[in-house]
Amino acid sequence: MATVHRFKASENALHLGAAAEAFLATIANANTARAYTIAIRALVAEFGERAAVTELNGEAGADRVAAWFAGRWGGAAAATVNARLDAIGSACAWWREQDWLTGDPLRHIRRRSRTSDRTRALARAEVEALLARPTLGLRERTLFRLLYESAARAQEVLALDADELDLRNRRAKVRRKGRAVDVIVWQTATARLLPRLLDGRRAGPVFLTDRRARIQLPPSDLDPASGRARLSYRRAAELFEATTAKLAGGPWTLHQLRHSALTHAAEDGANTSTLLAYSGHTSVASLTRYARVSPEALARWQEGRAPAARRR
Repeated sequence: MATVHRFKASENALHLGAAAEAFLATIANANTARAYTIAIRALVAEFGERAAVTELNGEAGADRVAAWFAGRWGGAAAATVNARLDAIGSACAWWREQDWLTGDPLRHIRRRSRTSDRTRALARAEVEALLARPTLGLRERTLFRLLYESAARAQEVLALDADELDLRNRRAKVRRKGRAVDVIVWQTATARLLPRLLDGRRAGPVFLTDRRARIQLPPSDLDPASGRARLSYRRAAELFEATTAKLAGGPWTLHQLRHSALTHAAEDGANTSTLLAYSGHTSVASLTRYARVSPEALARWQEGRAPAARRR
């Protein structure tokens, strides 16, 4: 059973900003620390660094936290809502162990259930409107376009290094689930964007963070020239969510680009063998959840089968 370490309750430690930093300092895993920092520092920004932790107590505190949480992440995807809730909940639990907090400030907030995957394919017009947005940065435009054109998983694309790209033949080797080596391919739009993004880089991660890494990372996750780190899945998902938050039906998830690509390929008549190679799935059962034809495509197919249509 894990040992609970109590911190002496100094005057500063009872301030929310100091309490937040004290909790974050207990997290050894760098990825978890980055994820938790987003939610917990947002909470501190709302209440103020010098606010007493006890302001989160009672019904008034729970109501204020619930209202702020709904305003901040109410329109986010279920995975994001639950991740933020877990982060703040872990901090509150730790503060209770230190006797800095009583009760549960999150008691009015409920976890989100994920929507059925079969409803998550985007229309072609929605995808093109997103990818053609003039405000989209080069990194995001390249990443989102590559994900859609290749139908690859986001983790597979984010793991790519510059020396693994075959730019001339528009392909790259990736590691699929189970570490199997496979090939992804892309189209003209991505082929035009990748050289601009790389800007002469021949090594290191293809997709990089905006700034130099602030923590020690393996050399394989750093650009040797700039010191910038590989873009993480969590950060890429946040960027996509922020980009699509104000679009109709948004925000969307990175996974929807893959789902949409497979659905559109099925609508265009790709056979099962092609779809399996395109998606990297090893079984038809897994593929069928994604390559589900939309009602609009089904209606067009029916129109094409009508006797009147065949006489034209």
